[in-house]
Amino acid sequence: MTTPAYSGLGPALTYVHERPLEPGTLVRVPLGQREVLGLVWEAPGLSLEGLEPGQARAVLQVFDAIPPLDAAWRGLASFAARYYQRSLGEVALAALPPQLRDLQAEQLARKLKRLAKAAGSSTKGGHQPDAANSNAGAPAAESAADNSAPPELSPEQAVALQRFQADDRPALLFGTTGSGKTEVYLRAVQELLEQDPQAQALVMVPEINLTPQLEARFRERFARWGVVALHSGLTPAQRLDHWLLAHQGRARILLGTRMAIFASLPQLRLIVVDEEHDPSYKSQEGARYSARDLAIYRAKRESEGRSPGHCRVLLGSATPSLESWRAAEIGRYLKLEMPQRIGGGALPRLRLVNMNHQPKQCVLAPALLESIAERAARGEQSMILLNRRGYAPVLACHACGWKSDCPHCSAHAVFHKIDRTLRCHHCGHSARVPYACPDCGNLDIAPVGRGTEQLEEQIAGLLADARRADGGPIRVLRLDADSTRAKGSLEQQLAGMHEGEFDVLVGTQMIAKGHDFRRITLVASVNADGGLFASDYRAPERLFALLLQAAGRAGRDASFVASQGTAVELWVQTWYPEHPLFAALAQHDYPAFAAQQLQEREEALMPPYSFQALVRAEARTQEAAQALLNLAAQAGEALPGREHLTLYPAVPMAIQRVANIERAQMLIESDSRPALQAFLAAWQEQLQLARSRPEAKGVLRWAIDVDPQAI
Repeated sequence: MTTPAYSGLGPALTYVHERPLEPGTLVRVPLGQREVLGLVWEAPGLSLEGLEPGQARAVLQVFDAIPPLDAAWRGLASFAARYYQRSLGEVALAALPPQLRDLQAEQLARKLKRLAKAAGSSTKGGHQPDAANSNAGAPAAESAADNSAPPELSPEQAVALQRFQADDRPALLFGTTGSGKTEVYLRAVQELLEQDPQAQALVMVPEINLTPQLEARFRERFARWGVVALHSGLTPAQRLDHWLLAHQGRARILLGTRMAIFASLPQLRLIVVDEEHDPSYKSQEGARYSARDLAIYRAKRESEGRSPGHCRVLLGSATPSLESWRAAEIGRYLKLEMPQRIGGGALPRLRLVNMNHQPKQCVLAPALLESIAERAARGEQSMILLNRRGYAPVLACHACGWKSDCPHCSAHAVFHKIDRTLRCHHCGHSARVPYACPDCGNLDIAPVGRGTEQLEEQIAGLLADARRADGGPIRVLRLDADSTRAKGSLEQQLAGMHEGEFDVLVGTQMIAKGHDFRRITLVASVNADGGLFASDYRAPERLFALLLQAAGRAGRDASFVASQGTAVELWVQTWYPEHPLFAALAQHDYPAFAAQQLQEREEALMPPYSFQALVRAEARTQEAAQALLNLAAQAGEALPGREHLTLYPAVPMAIQRVANIERAQMLIESDSRPALQAFLAAWQEQLQLARSRPEAKGVLRWAIDVDPQAI
């Protein structure tokens, strides 16, 4: 049975059972005074000879009601644990539905009977069962007709699909926003499932808010196949039901976020990774895995011992990650290109607003404000992007210099005007807004900076005298993590936007990707400069992707734009209009931007031309956190692969203190991935030993992040 690293029990524990158990079988076993879920694993050469009677405890229950997790799934878990420097138990058990860990074998058997009964009734009634109130379940009657006929493919879509089917390599679908990438995904899934009556497909999206939209499209198209979702927005019961349906092969299509890469799909033949560039595919806690990279490995693992290309991977993006772009450039991936929008719609024209020439303290440039009002009067919509939620990043007293700092973090508490609170977005601390400065008593404390709450309020005020097409006042909608917290609120607000109830959409990056708004003809970014000069070398790549993805929300309905006679535009307010990033953005020229960035990366020997790992330590004091990392670095001088590595000194993290815990990090670079992996595997012991040194007293935990996405 596998165990997590922090348990201190070693990589696996030995139990006995009256009969041999197949690897991958789920069991319940005693651990101390508790009963826990375990997973039977291969144990080559294991012998029970020499064990005293009773020394190895007995397995309590065997989950015979479901098939064992297959060799391909176990291979994926083993690789992820090995590559991302975590224990096998942490990866394998964390990949299972949480509710499964609490069930007895007989409880699981009853749940499976209920699912089977629901599937049977759906077959008789001609509709899918409502698995755990989730509107997802087993397939309905195979003879049921699909709800809608697929649209005719454009020539570019047809060529991309044909080339994908004819080549075994992982494919990168580089298609401009609005070029119809989703339809290519749908057709690839459809052709697979029609050819193989057992095949399963996994379709991944970066964020939960995109899952319901994609799920609706798949359900509309594939009424006769089981479609289930897997993401953190589901209840524990829903996650378990969906996992079981996929594991049993009853669900042929699984949609999900990054956690779905570990779903058990015994007949997996296709993996689609939409918006493959998105940082959300990289986990930032536990095993810090990249779901995109694991998709490539999983497809290769599923194809071992079978025909080439038995399981295929299709990565899609209008702004691919530089790692994937280079892999396609050198031929390791198949590059599929779709540069034209469906229906011949034009891409937005860039209009840079030089803020050096605008009135002081202006929120939106007068010309931009006028354009938004004109479009609303014609029945068009506008979208304003500000990637900062709350009303203001900080409250400040200009008399004494007091700022609304979080008492537990080295960060400011954000001012939320709606409920008059100061909230830390790092530790969750919340406090009421003081009536006066806590330090000097000054009543004139004021917000500094701007968040989406304030922008919504200011735009509504600036457009108070403008009118929409029906003569009513202009309506502004805000979409961010705060406004969509209530269950169902995101879907409801998006529906209002699609139906034309709102004229201006204000939001964070959650509005910039994946949404198919038909009436938006103007997109504006009001604070893009932060990504131009950030310390993280990936910041320009992320900014370019965000702006291009946001621009793609405009002009998606070519017939609507033509009937309006409107110019589709992307406005960017900036203090640095001469920055070279904007030259590539004006041409929607991702290849040119990627070439420039890759040249800089190659000259600096940065990824993808080198390989990195970050080691992070958390402790009661900053000195202890840094001491752990520096002591371990000194002890690792003779370890395998060290000659190919550069270990930088430990430094505080950008947000140094979170929830009263000090944080430090050390960057490791190498020109050899095998050398980096060999060093990290051997270095774990040195980190553990360094923790016992007096200088590192107070260290709470440490973690290795392989291929970090943020430094």
